[in-house]
Amino acid sequence: MDIIIVGKRHGQSRSLKLGSGSVAMLGAGFCLFALALFGSGLYLAHSYYGERDGLVDARVKAAWAATLAEQKAELKQLQEQSRQRLDALTLKMGDMQARLYRLDALGQRLTDVGKLKSGEFDFESQPSVGGPIPSEYSESYTVQGFETELSNLSQTISDREQQLAIMEQLFQQKDIANQVFIAGRPIKWGWMSSPYGYRSDPFTGKRTWHAGVDFAGKDGSDIISVAAGVVTWSGDRYGYGNLVEVNHGNGYSTRYAHCKELLVSVGEVIEKGQVIAKMGSTGRSTGPHVHYEVLKNGRTENPKKFIHRANRG
Repeated sequence: MDIIIVGKRHGQSRSLKLGSGSVAMLGAGFCLFALALFGSGLYLAHSYYGERDGLVDARVKAAWAATLAEQKAELKQLQEQSRQRLDALTLKMGDMQARLYRLDALGQRLTDVGKLKSGEFDFESQPSVGGPIPSEYSESYTVQGFETELSNLSQTISDREQQLAIMEQLFQQKDIANQVFIAGRPIKWGWMSSPYGYRSDPFTGKRTWHAGVDFAGKDGSDIISVAAGVVTWSGDRYGYGNLVEVNHGNGYSTRYAHCKELLVSVGEVIEKGQVIAKMGSTGRSTGPHVHYEVLKNGRTENPKKFIHRANRG
């Protein structure tokens, strides 16, 4: 193989004669150079794209990490909100439970005041309820729905508390009215010995006015108040001997005279049927008895209509 080399200056040329071995070596060297060049290109390309892919992977990982951190923060916030809501619901449930206990106690008092029969209305037992099997369309409460029901129940309890409080006041007023209602006899045992009105005076025999009724009985037996009230007199009074006078309100008062022993004091609040004195014969009297008077605005009335009328309640 001949290779001609031409010079730049004088255009002279030279000729090189290569043998077959030299040509083979030259071809092999060229191939090796080409392979090296190709390999270098591949390496550079791989390095470039590898760095680019690594950069992309780092960005993706960073984005994932940021998203995960954000989701964790949101989850923590939701957990805190749920805890606070649960605490609020727990407090509301505790308040409602306490109010229900008060309602039970108030209802029991009303049952006692109203004198309902035993077992007619029992606040201590679970109310009887029932109904058909729920349909397949029934659904559970949502948290918001549950809170709404709690609020409605709380309002209902408030309404019931007000209603029961009003009922209690009415019952108390009725009970007070029953207590101050003058009715019955001022003794537990005995008999009427002298009526209201004109009679022959037991000491002079003359016709005189008797402003009350007399009930005779055993010396030292009980004298009771015919109605609740406040004691306005407890002591000796001319002609009456030992006297108890009780103010019952609405202008009414009663007197119990000739007592052997007085058991109440001025200013004391007494109940209907309470023993206030013992029967005796003090003052202007011929024997053990109680002189009983009923007064309306300071004027005596016939006790007979009060003695024979039925008690309220």
